[in-house]
Amino acid sequence: MSTVRTGGASAVRGASVVGAGLLAFAAYHFVIAALMIFAPHAFFTNIGPFGVQNDHYLRDTATFNVAFGVSLAIAYWRVGWRTPILCCVALQFALHAINHLADIGAAHPHWLGPADFISLALATALLAWLARESMRPLEVQR
Repeated sequence: MSTVRTGGASAVRGASVVGAGLLAFAAYHFVIAALMIFAPHAFFTNIGPFGVQNDHYLRDTATFNVAFGVSLAIAYWRVGWRTPILCCVALQFALHAINHLADIGAAHPHWLGPADFISLALATALLAWLARESMRPLEVQR
């Protein structure tokens, strides 16, 4: 297992739930971005079936996802980045969830609207918990 050194304190990175969460959400963002860039129709029809497909806007949104993925991956290695990045990503997920709540009946199939909202709300809660956990000293983080 590798260790992180920060101001004389060290912790086992591999055992950290915060570290695992950072890597999991980084991977999520990279996968979503890849789908938006390389398979926009598949993304639109299976994940984001709202309105009319617009490949340009999908690629624009993919750039945000790549930036979040890179930031989350860096935060895994740079402990000082963890709390601000997790707070920023949690805020984005919360706003994204609100947007899906506003359009909850506009997805096709209709069950996807509530499913998207619930999954985004749960991810927001997890990210907020990870952000809170990241504020604790490394030695006591879960």
